[in-house]
Amino acid sequence: MFRQTGQGSGFLISKDGYILTNTHVVGDADKITVRLADGREFKAKRIGADSKTEVALIKVEADNLPYLAIGKPDNLAIGEWVIAIGNPFGLKETLTVGVVSAKGRSNIGITDYEDFIQTDAAINPGNSGGPLLNIDGEVIGINTAIYSQSGGYMGIGFAVPIDLAMNIKDQLVANGKVTRGYIGVILNPGEVNEEMAKSFGRAEAGGILIADVQKDGPADKAGIRSGDILVELAGKKIKDNPSFRSDVARILPNKKIDLTLCRDGKLKTVSVTVGTFPDEGLAGGDGKDDPAVLEKLGFEIQELTDDVAQQLGYTDSKGVIIAQVDPGSRAQEAGLSAGMLILEVNRSEVTNVKDFEKAVGK
Repeated sequence: MFRQTGQGSGFLISKDGYILTNTHVVGDADKITVRLADGREFKAKRIGADSKTEVALIKVEADNLPYLAIGKPDNLAIGEWVIAIGNPFGLKETLTVGVVSAKGRSNIGITDYEDFIQTDAAINPGNSGGPLLNIDGEVIGINTAIYSQSGGYMGIGFAVPIDLAMNIKDQLVANGKVTRGYIGVILNPGEVNEEMAKSFGRAEAGGILIADVQKDGPADKAGIRSGDILVELAGKKIKDNPSFRSDVARILPNKKIDLTLCRDGKLKTVSVTVGTFPDEGLAGGDGKDDPAVLEKLGFEIQELTDDVAQQLGYTDSKGVIIAQVDPGSRAQEAGLSAGMLILEVNRSEVTNVKDFEKAVGK
């Protein structure tokens, strides 16, 4: 019989035995053993795991366990010292130090919802699931991944912010699953620069452009239209597509949020009742792609509307737009990039997403 074993790191967040780690550390393991720094071992129960954020929660049955205090990632400054703790290459209780290199890293291709803390503290295989601490010893992230061409440390590591992880933890404890909010829009790829903003009647760059709106979805019911530029979510400036998507996903369904948008050069605030993210596909109705095929190829597509065609310089709205290409994927190796227009698949013309999915399915 073939038996597969693995190891990784994790950390206690409560005295009654709740432990945070990465989804890829516990996976679908039949048996999980937790070994503490003092040598004690416990059998652990898997409470739940979320592959879309790489956050997993397990529990051991014990009392009065030592646990880590939770910090505030929002208070982190670029250049601030941080400490990574874990078991790289099976070496127990290894501590490395470094600084926060960047915050809010996304479009890396690690998880569906990315808002990573980037650090140069050495993170190696076996560190996954361990804590990233600030200089006060508070957890501000879960060490999750490294950028490497060799499999080892190259000075770039990524950690899931602890506030996101704790949100996932609370849902797993309460419901055994994670529910995400959505509003039913397809976002135009790329940033809204000054030139694009002016063409939509806005004086300054920034915000995100709505490419399409799902019929009868939350955004549609609130009056949001294709061509609107969203500039604020609940009074907070919208930075980019990934951060907006993550922020909406964290909002519990049925909660009302205020969105400030620019339409025809005028600002307008609308109230949207957040919906529940569908279990399959992408939020956005007709803009969803075929995950079974496209996930392997490493890219996502969306409908080409008249507004998007105009902004990208295409003469008509036939075909589908590449919305995102995963780093290191087959699609990237083939030279595909976001913003490209797909007109044919194996010499079969595609005019919309349905045509594309049908052609790819063959």
